[in-house]
Amino acid sequence: MNIPESKYPRVVIIGGGFGGISIARKLINKKVQLVMFDKRNYHTFQPLLYQVSTSGLEPDSIAFPLRKLFNNGKNTYFRLAEVKNVNPDKKKIYTNIGELSFDYLVIATGSKTNFFGNENIEKNGVWMKTVPQALNLRSLILENLEQASITDDADKRKRLLNFVVAGAGPTGVELSGAIAEMRKNILTKDYPDFSKDEMHVHLLEGMDRVLPPMSETASRNAQKYLEDLGVEIHLSTFVDDYKNKTVTTSDGKQFFTETFIWSAGVTGAPVEGFAGESFMEKGNRYSVNTFNQVGGYKSIFAIGDIALMKTEEYPKGHPMVAQPAIQQGRHLAKNILKDIDGETMQPFSYYDKGTMATIGRNRAVVDLKKIKFGGILAWYVWMFVHLWFLIGTKNRIVTFFNWVYNYVNYDRAQRLIIRPFKKKKAQLSDVD
Repeated sequence: MNIPESKYPRVVIIGGGFGGISIARKLINKKVQLVMFDKRNYHTFQPLLYQVSTSGLEPDSIAFPLRKLFNNGKNTYFRLAEVKNVNPDKKKIYTNIGELSFDYLVIATGSKTNFFGNENIEKNGVWMKTVPQALNLRSLILENLEQASITDDADKRKRLLNFVVAGAGPTGVELSGAIAEMRKNILTKDYPDFSKDEMHVHLLEGMDRVLPPMSETASRNAQKYLEDLGVEIHLSTFVDDYKNKTVTTSDGKQFFTETFIWSAGVTGAPVEGFAGESFMEKGNRYSVNTFNQVGGYKSIFAIGDIALMKTEEYPKGHPMVAQPAIQQGRHLAKNILKDIDGETMQPFSYYDKGTMATIGRNRAVVDLKKIKFGGILAWYVWMFVHLWFLIGTKNRIVTFFNWVYNYVNYDRAQRLIIRPFKKKKAQLSDVD
């Protein structure tokens, strides 16, 4: 593994997601040896993955090389590796490239897609948690449009032009809105033999409203914006199965489709090695205290999606979105430095900066504590916030100019079929 010994405490971070890079940035060039492990060599800005899958952005616009994070750091190391397990008592981690001891361990492995035990959905559907999966979805959408343009089978053509999205959280809402925008602005340009009425976008949600985590005002606005785009919304509708190109639901509905997109939930992506289930809460998340410590271990921490910190305000833990991970990472960096200096660590307190989602052109919804609004102003706020938190100046510039191009030309320039897998339906692990 070639990590030298150091006179400073060794802080090992597993995962280069929002939490991992937040703590790493605060510890670079401090009195620690910093080591990060990730099985990809880049950070993914997941809130914009849906734009990659719908031809709005290229993947390099939302990916940032993790080694670049350490360019100006001393006594800092990145290793492209998969962590197999942890021995918390011996303070060692075991990877596919060797083992390493640690003084402090930060688990920031994020989340993965939750199929709730439904093997057919996992086998036959598509989902979007990583860059390769977003590219796979983009290629599938475009391939199905190409196939629909040449088939003589009327039933097959209907299936190819029927897009079904399960889960009306922010990802499902943004994705179905983007596909509907493609139908509105792209379909008849690229495929003049199609009618817009032939292409259907269905959004299925088990709850009684879209965007269940957001306010009722946001839900009402989002539903109206989606319906204005022609998205067919099915509420209180749970997906039972997907096989033989047919989605079946608990209330007896059937949707015949070649493109079934699953965005109905996530679960934690834990690292093996902690004995017993006492360390894990429902959803495969580590139970942590207000210092982000796992179990009774003073020097082992979990942050972000993988951490479940119960508080009076958040009895079910913090939402599995970027902001808790970013804030926990920054706070934990300060606490580790305090602990090294023999000072008392401070408990974490989450500051909710709000929630937002975009639904196509000039439409978004924003919840900022007591302030709820939607429409074009919310859309501008959504764009500014996402550009601000996007990692890397180059990525911000490229993304901004892509958005300007798309807006001015009513176009999506990245309509390329690029399959990153050999098999059409193959999916890679989506652990962060």
